[in-house]
Amino acid sequence: MARTASDRRRTEKKDEFVEKLVHINRVSKVVKGGRNFSFAAIVVVGDQKGRVGFGSGKATEVPEAIAKATNEAKRNLIRVPLREGRTLHHDIKGQFGAGKVTLRTAPSGTGIIAGGAMRAVFDALGVQDVVAKSMGTNNPYNMIKATFNALSNVNSPRMVAARRNKKVGDIVSRREKAPVANTTVTEEA
Repeated sequence: MARTASDRRRTEKKDEFVEKLVHINRVSKVVKGGRNFSFAAIVVVGDQKGRVGFGSGKATEVPEAIAKATNEAKRNLIRVPLREGRTLHHDIKGQFGAGKVTLRTAPSGTGIIAGGAMRAVFDALGVQDVVAKSMGTNNPYNMIKATFNALSNVNSPRMVAARRNKKVGDIVSRREKAPVANTTVTEEA
C-alpha cells in the first residue's frame, strides 16, 4: 500500500516529539453500587531541541488519560534556551506550592543528575548535563510545575544583551572574566 504525502507528514509530525509518562494515579469514587475507578496521568512532551511541555489528563481508562495528557502537553510547549545544546545557561531556582527546585549548569559529561519527575522533563527537553535538586515535596505535579517555573525564567546571553541594549560579546566576556578568588597563600613570619 502506497503512502500519500499527507500520511508521511502526519507520521513525521507525530514522531517529532518524545513523550515521557511521569505518573499515573488511580482515583476511586464510592457510589451506591460500589466503586468507580478513574485514572489521572501526567505526561511530559518535548522535541529534545529546547521545547518542552507538560499536561495532565483524567479518564476511566489509562490509554485515554495518557492521550488527553499528551494533547494538553503539546498545546503547552515552552522554548528553553540551551547553552551548546546540552545544558542551561545559568543556575536558577523555581517554586510551585510546596515544591522547590534548584537547577544548576554542569560541565560536559556530567549527565542528568535529577530525580523523579524532573528527569523526564530534562530528557524531553534535550538537556544532557544538569544537576538538579528538589526540596519540599516529591509530589510529581508540584515538582514538574516548579521545574517549568524555573525553566521559563532561563535567559540566554542574547536575551540579556537585547534587554540591556548591549552586544552579546560584552555579556559573555563578563561571565568568562568573572573575578576568581585569590588562591595564593602568604606566609606570615
